[in-house]
Amino acid sequence: MTYIKHIAIVFTLVALASAASFAQTQVIAQVDSSKDIYVGESFTYHIIIDGENQPGQVDLAPLAKYNPRSAGNRDVSQTSINIVNGKTTRNVVKRYVMSYSLTSTQTGRIELSPVKVTVASKTYYTNPVSVNILKPGTTDQLALEVTLSEQKCYVGQPVLMTVKFYFSADIRDPQFNIPVFQSDAFYFENPDIVDQPAKEYDLGSGTTVMVSQHQVVYKGKQSNLLILCKILIPKISGQIQIEPASVSTDVAVGQARSRDSFFDGFFGSRTQYKRFMVSSQSLQLAVLPLPEEGKPNGFYGLVGRFTIEASAKPVTDVYMGDPITLTIKIGGSKYLKPVQWPALEQVSELAANFKMPTQKASPTIDNGFKVFTQTIRPDNNRANVIPSIPLAYFDPETNSYSVAKTKPIKLDLKPSRRLTAADIEGKDFAPINKEVEAIKKGLSANYESPDVLENMSFSPAGALISPGYAPLWAAPLGILILSSVAKLLTSTSPEKVTAKRRRQARNKTVNQLKKISSTDTTQRNELVVSIMKRYIGDRFDKMAGSLTPDDCYDTIITATKDTENADKFRRTIAECETARYASINVNIDSGKIKDIIDLVCDIEKKSKK
Repeated sequence: MTYIKHIAIVFTLVALASAASFAQTQVIAQVDSSKDIYVGESFTYHIIIDGENQPGQVDLAPLAKYNPRSAGNRDVSQTSINIVNGKTTRNVVKRYVMSYSLTSTQTGRIELSPVKVTVASKTYYTNPVSVNILKPGTTDQLALEVTLSEQKCYVGQPVLMTVKFYFSADIRDPQFNIPVFQSDAFYFENPDIVDQPAKEYDLGSGTTVMVSQHQVVYKGKQSNLLILCKILIPKISGQIQIEPASVSTDVAVGQARSRDSFFDGFFGSRTQYKRFMVSSQSLQLAVLPLPEEGKPNGFYGLVGRFTIEASAKPVTDVYMGDPITLTIKIGGSKYLKPVQWPALEQVSELAANFKMPTQKASPTIDNGFKVFTQTIRPDNNRANVIPSIPLAYFDPETNSYSVAKTKPIKLDLKPSRRLTAADIEGKDFAPINKEVEAIKKGLSANYESPDVLENMSFSPAGALISPGYAPLWAAPLGILILSSVAKLLTSTSPEKVTAKRRRQARNKTVNQLKKISSTDTTQRNELVVSIMKRYIGDRFDKMAGSLTPDDCYDTIITATKDTENADKFRRTIAECETARYASINVNIDSGKIKDIIDLVCDIEKKSKK
């Protein structure tokens, strides 16, 4: 349904729910029944709050079996001004609409139970709503097939799910219902590589898939084929049931003519459509646990078969401290998103002989490889070889762990040594002490007695206690001490500034997120994206303004090795960014903000381990 239709429906529901008096808060539930509702298709359930212009806290437990998902919230309050006999009257009608998408798996008339809504610390219950769910027709012009690339796999092993939708008729408004995408048993990713050119497509529930379209012959008929691809990564072991998928769509069944003969002759007949549905078979996926025996050091969950190679520039005429660009390429698998930054600091020979910055650039995908680039610097005269870099993975074909390694890279390291203070001063440098001899006997041209002579020799100890000398040494010494103390108290450096920013990143982010509830709902998505990216930038020394959801994902994986939190962080940013530019709304309420705060705190905790 288009954005304009959504607006029209909201205001229609508002008009139906209007009351003469708005002084008392009322909470009403309604379903958009402007068109037929079919089994397996989503329909919109509205909660209308009269008397308030803020969202409430909704307990959706009574609707759990209908898989409720937020479909956006809207403040539809109105203000009117009347002027009668010079007297101005201002009327304010407060109204807020919270919308949810529901899906029924059974046909017939269903009863949606009342739900509890808390508004301004007061509890209300909606009215029950009756909905008639229709069963679409069936036709041999539609077919649906779902296949898995593996029938048996290991925990963490990517499995390609392919959905093929065939249609040989004129169709419109197809809706896909794929229950497995709501399962907690899998991580979901879009494949990096597909055999045919494909585009990313949103199924309408926030889940995206890669889709390609083809012309084929299916069961002797010239047909269109839509291929949907998604990667499933099992979280748990055991036998997992893949529920049947379905597609419902309007299919052209004939031509309808208008009763007005003028329009029949001028515009011709129009196509008549009816709703049809097609379903796939259920599937079983056997997921095996990874063995503990033989698990190598550095294994972080890669399942498949991988290769790793490395190159460096320059490798000749290298001196100690010169920058060397080390490029690492990891490939061998069609699915490379689980691949993390190589743990270079855990390669003892590399860490002992080379300096490596803590800040890392985001990897790129190039020609079937995930490419990592890092600058290293030789730190001593033993750094004439870049050692092998290992990559541990589990190979499901051999049911064993393997470690791929890069080839050592020889460097033409020119001999050099560190300069010391003695090198700078010179080998022949020696302090020269000149002894000042005191003249024991003065002039005696006119006086014979030595009593007339005054001892003019200088004594540091005497000057220290002499009142005449005290101001000369005390003033500079005092200034020196004060400036040194001030320097110590206020001294800073880029390293200290960066460390302080890292320490304060979590608290700063939490405080900013807590303030979002008081901002305009239309600005919350943009604020959440900005705050979450700024946290990654401050905490992990990244440029926040240039970060993408995938950059945040890779950064969190590198710091915490927690794929689940990294995926939640990336999906939250992606959903909010989509809401900024598309005609949808992500509900940033107090519950959502709390979830984001908990996610940030969990990432902070794990990144310090």
